[in-house]
Amino acid sequence: MERLTHLLSNNRAWADSINAHDPDFFRKLANQQSPEYLWIGCSDSRVPANQITGLAPGEIFVHRNVANVVAETDFNVLAVIQYAVDVLKIRHIIICGHYGCGGVRAALENFRHGMIDNWLAGIRSLSRTHRAELAALDTDAAVDRLCELNVRSQASHVARTTILEDAWERGQKISIHSWIYRLDTGLITPLAEPVTGPMDNSD
Repeated sequence: MERLTHLLSNNRAWADSINAHDPDFFRKLANQQSPEYLWIGCSDSRVPANQITGLAPGEIFVHRNVANVVAETDFNVLAVIQYAVDVLKIRHIIICGHYGCGGVRAALENFRHGMIDNWLAGIRSLSRTHRAELAALDTDAAVDRLCELNVRSQASHVARTTILEDAWERGQKISIHSWIYRLDTGLITPLAEPVTGPMDNSD
């Protein structure tokens, strides 16, 4: 049986390096979690939230799934958002997609992929809404444009949850950010101004 000893060795080396720099780091981390940020990103292994934002453990609360989807029927993501807003009192929610997302590409393709098609139904619907714009682009450009549209759509979904509406109603200051990451440069680009309050149906 493979025991992944190389990962355990990497973990020990990492913990030793942190302790050498700050002997109290893990003691403080174990006693408190007070991040200002909730990151909702893609499960893609090339987009690690802490590393690409330069944040240490304990500084960002993270939820990841295929294609950074925020579905109103997904109790997993809703539970994460509610805990982040109501308990951790985060100040910023970041929806971060990435160019070349395989989930978004699958939503554009005209064949079945299996159960994942159900998860991607909202992105497939979004692609139909923007059919004319996407049809004018080559495949890779269309995928990247749909990645952008998806991030903004998911940010709108977050803003329209009762969790955020209630938080804003009671005066909590929370901003929702629409970001996209480029794998070949390592750079993040904001796609829109942050949402800081309830959205009406025309947004």
